[in-house]
Amino acid sequence: MKCHFLTSAKFNTHFLTIFAAVLLLLFAAGCNPDEGWMTDDYLDYRLNEVLQNASGGVGKNHFILPESNNYAAIPQDPNNPITAPKVELGKLLFHETYIGLNPKKPEGLGTYSCASCHHVKAGFQACVPQGIGDGGIGFGINGEGRTNNNHYADSELDVQPIRTPSALNIAYQPNILWNGQFGATGVNMGTQYAWTPGTPKEKNLLGFEGAETQAIAGQDVHRLVVSESDLAAIQEYIQLFNAAFPDVPPTQRVSKVNAGLAIAAYERTLLANQAPFQQWLRGNLNVLTEHQKRGAILFFSKANCYKCHNSPALNDMNFYALGMNDLNQGSYGNVFNATPNKPEHKGRGGFTNRAEDMYKFKTPQLYNLKNSPFYGHGASFNTVRQVVEYKNNAVPQNHLVPANMLSPEFKKLYLSEQEIDQITDFIENALNDPNLARYVPQSLPSGNCFPNNDQPSKHDLGCE
Repeated sequence: MKCHFLTSAKFNTHFLTIFAAVLLLLFAAGCNPDEGWMTDDYLDYRLNEVLQNASGGVGKNHFILPESNNYAAIPQDPNNPITAPKVELGKLLFHETYIGLNPKKPEGLGTYSCASCHHVKAGFQACVPQGIGDGGIGFGINGEGRTNNNHYADSELDVQPIRTPSALNIAYQPNILWNGQFGATGVNMGTQYAWTPGTPKEKNLLGFEGAETQAIAGQDVHRLVVSESDLAAIQEYIQLFNAAFPDVPPTQRVSKVNAGLAIAAYERTLLANQAPFQQWLRGNLNVLTEHQKRGAILFFSKANCYKCHNSPALNDMNFYALGMNDLNQGSYGNVFNATPNKPEHKGRGGFTNRAEDMYKFKTPQLYNLKNSPFYGHGASFNTVRQVVEYKNNAVPQNHLVPANMLSPEFKKLYLSEQEIDQITDFIENALNDPNLARYVPQSLPSGNCFPNNDQPSKHDLGCE
């Protein structure tokens, strides 16, 4: 028997040829390099690759949220530069129930705040389908116990006919609300005809961006009052206004507008920058599970989620008709003042009155969604997975939305059940900042309970 010995060079060539053939066979057999047999190192490499593509070549930095005290890096209104004294004042005013001074009934006095509908337990959303300010009672554990006070008529309740949007990562939304109606700049350039006198939209005439405009207009809408005479009994607030607005004449410092500017400055620092995905972007590659990395890869590639959710907050400033149900079409019990004729149900078109804008709603940010079990502008989904399934199947819920208005992006994705699970895991857990309590004051200058100060809420919150 003859023995044949290969030289080193020939052996290497022979080995590489066999290895390449094996790889070809594996791929021919349907082996997907994103499924099953690749290591974490490969998943990290692949995630970097899809992020590079999704960001138009910028890479991971495109998706990183700044530190909350790095004011220079946070998007802000040039007419309202963020300062530490403004943020401190805004944090207190945002949670202050004392300024609930214009209720429909005396028993509502001093019982509600901005945080009644945007509180930390729900990721700065409400934990009910429809947030309730004045006229609401109770809190529960995470806000799920908020309900209407039966002493208020339905028409007297401070509610909106649409689900409460999140205040988290609001710095990346130059125009605010589901229809984008607040803010004099950005997408609202050219919509001055819709800034109706005598309505909250008139506040756009002040010239501020969305966060500032909403925080100013919202005080009237939500029956909050800030004035020097009303705050005179709490001198700490007078001092805080003095520190936040030193360049304003002393007699003009405590005002509705300045209160709104301080609240907006605080809201702009509400950044989910401690979420696992944010940590991964900064170099901690072990913080995401393999399952979550696969979900992220799908999110930024095959599932095309990034086509609309593409910024540090994973939102954009575009509006899409996805055929989701409105708040009055839900099956979760009573909602109030959300009749079918409300312009809010027509989304952007309800503000602009333009035919091409009808039924289109702004892309929401995606961090800390699992803190509140309601999704879509009409709270028509109860889990993140239901939303992913809805996008995957592309079958509209709402029969009132004409088929020709549906977004071209609303099309079947052909994701498997496993892929849906992976994307859901990424959104629910990799995008969840577990430490949002850092944005909440320990106490208020008034000494009031917050985010609500009615008796049932005080019991629920342990303020008694």
